[in-house]
Amino acid sequence: MGKNKLKHFAENATFPLFIQPAIDEVKNNFYLKGNWAKIFFKNTHPIVLELGCGKGEYTVGLARRYPLHNFIGIDRKGARMWRGSKTSMEENLVNAGFLRTRIELLNHCFGKAEVSEIWITFPDPHSKNSKSQRRLTSPFFLEMYKEILVPNGLIHLKTDNAGFYQFTLETINEQNHSVVFETDDLYSTGIINEATGLQTYYEQKFLSQEVKIKYVNFKLTI
Repeated sequence: MGKNKLKHFAENATFPLFIQPAIDEVKNNFYLKGNWAKIFFKNTHPIVLELGCGKGEYTVGLARRYPLHNFIGIDRKGARMWRGSKTSMEENLVNAGFLRTRIELLNHCFGKAEVSEIWITFPDPHSKNSKSQRRLTSPFFLEMYKEILVPNGLIHLKTDNAGFYQFTLETINEQNHSVVFETDDLYSTGIINEATGLQTYYEQKFLSQEVKIKYVNFKLTI
């Protein structure tokens, strides 16, 4: 393991809004489940998640824009998460936190209707059909999100992968969920909002290669 990774792992442990609980801790009555706003953020503001957050560009960017919301970046790669957590601390963004855990454990981490919105930003598309259930918009994960989202809570997906995008639209339709907006070429729409105003490291890389960015936001049928 590189020296920088070791340094970042050590520094993560010093950040007040970065937590990395053990799997057993999460699975056995996790103390923050249902209490993130009250205990972790010490307020009553809505909670927004960024899943597979990587460097946390959306967690940090949204926290800057919306001080009356709480944002949590979730990933299992602590070395990458260090960047977002470090930036949040340097800028005193008290509404941006990071949780290092597996996304499969979300319903152990958050209580019923505790989350108001979810962003999924350039996740692994798991291109092989044999791994389709590992995609973060598969029926398995949508059922999990249904447990923690408020009624009519939005889910946003940004991806460069056409197959993953089509899979998501088909899953939404098959599961009788509701598309609010979708496009296979986000930057041709003229929209100016969080979807276009914030970009991850991977998005910038794809845009430099003239890859069209796909975007959909939708609501789950409860």
